[in-house]
Amino acid sequence: MIPNIKCLLMYSALLLTSACSDDSAETPSTDPDTPEVSVEKLVTINAGQTYQTIVGFGASDCWCPSYVGKYWTSSREAISRLLFSSDIQSGQPQGIGLSMWRVNLGGGTAEQGDDSGIEDKSRRAESYLTDNLTLDWTRCEGQRYFLQRANELGCDNIVLFSNTPPVQYTKNGKGYSNSGSVSNLKEDCYDDFAAYMADVAEHYVNQGYSITHISPVNEPQYDWSSGQEGSGWTNSEVASLIRELDGALTERGLQVDILPGESGDWEYLYKSKSDANRSNVLSAFYSTGSANYIGGLDHVNNLICGHSYWTDGTWDGMRNVRELLALAAKNYGVEVWQSEWSMLGDGYSSSEFVGYDSASEMDIALYMSKVIHNDLTVAGVTSWCYWTSMDVARWGHKNRFLLISLVPNGGVQETTSVDNIDQEGNYQATPTLWVLGNYSRFIRPGYKRIEVSLTESRSFFGSAWLSEDGKQIVAVYSNLSDKGVRLGETHEGWSGSVKSITTYTTTSSKQLQQATVSVDDEVVLDAESVTTVVYELN
Repeated sequence: MIPNIKCLLMYSALLLTSACSDDSAETPSTDPDTPEVSVEKLVTINAGQTYQTIVGFGASDCWCPSYVGKYWTSSREAISRLLFSSDIQSGQPQGIGLSMWRVNLGGGTAEQGDDSGIEDKSRRAESYLTDNLTLDWTRCEGQRYFLQRANELGCDNIVLFSNTPPVQYTKNGKGYSNSGSVSNLKEDCYDDFAAYMADVAEHYVNQGYSITHISPVNEPQYDWSSGQEGSGWTNSEVASLIRELDGALTERGLQVDILPGESGDWEYLYKSKSDANRSNVLSAFYSTGSANYIGGLDHVNNLICGHSYWTDGTWDGMRNVRELLALAAKNYGVEVWQSEWSMLGDGYSSSEFVGYDSASEMDIALYMSKVIHNDLTVAGVTSWCYWTSMDVARWGHKNRFLLISLVPNGGVQETTSVDNIDQEGNYQATPTLWVLGNYSRFIRPGYKRIEVSLTESRSFFGSAWLSEDGKQIVAVYSNLSDKGVRLGETHEGWSGSVKSITTYTTTSSKQLQQATVSVDDEVVLDAESVTTVVYELN
């Protein structure tokens, strides 16, 4: 049951930019010149109604880039182009132009090796902090490679994030925790941990990198008692750490903001769930009467982030959760970022997803487009990030958790540890990479979402975006049906006439394939596709 349904419905009417209807409401095409197109969809794009402004689209360097950047010397440049390049050569985008890169401030389990207690070698992470508590900037070589390439290729939103405090500061001397729901950070090390994060930020700012945010904790609602770096945190502990970090950033004169949240799923942000001390985060951090209020800090800019895991099993379900999130964020005057998603959940409706065993890689990418669309248009997020940029696909995972699939020399080990990740092999760009690129390559930082009215359903939906100079409009459509679509467009509030139309289509056989459409013709969308339409205006 949805609480306060009347209020939600009124708010949704203002928030949502498209109307929902049953998938069967399709009009057969009668155009003999396009027999492959069987339906027409009417779309109105109104540039006069604007919504949120995009900060960036990104992915994480956790964990395999640390190995690829160091050891895969023949492949790493090409892999970095796939992630960060915005170049288009002979009509083919060379990459997806990520505008945000999330860099893991590892806890030092890589230096501990097998003694770390983390069995999977590929899940251990380096730290700049040495055992004598000095900083060694020669460490994290592989991560530094991709950070440098991100900078060179124009990705200028760098977020440093932490899964665990450095092992030198944890209660058990490990990167995982046995402290349960409370933090694994020693009580007298809050200032040390804050200083460490601020020192890393200062180092890279001084080297010319655009470090915009530090995210000090990750998914604090989970205990992280094994398998990979992590720690539980109560809201009170997170607030204490953020206050220390705020002071450390101020002391160093850094113009770097703090990114609170990284909630395990959206619901932890706006309601009490599982553990009251680790949920209802928006109220805890942004209610002025709360003991954990952080809204007045110099480096906290009314911002929260969360993860889209576990709340994406059905079209209606994901929209309901995101409506509630948007309403709560609006009540507190807080901007929302989506900082992690991959296809993690196991509760996907059989009527909407064929299941992991039967799914193709494109099926998974198309489902991702549902999540991106609803995070952007219903939750109203200003930033959207995929979980991990590259990894080894094991146990039939396909492209559920990665954008670039790695096969180390010697093949994929179907074991608990990828011990050959430091042996360069082959890589493959997956459909998740290219579908994310339908958004990230074309919706640039500073673009504003504008109103789109269409007959929306779980198999057909779209959004549109206006460039800062008003000279370009970008629309992204997902057509998950097995029929092509011809768009019947109406334009309102556009600042000029259309000079050119270019489409970029991703299907199981196309990777952002470019095509030119006459300004007098209708745009055609392939079946089972995500298509970006770029309108250049006079």
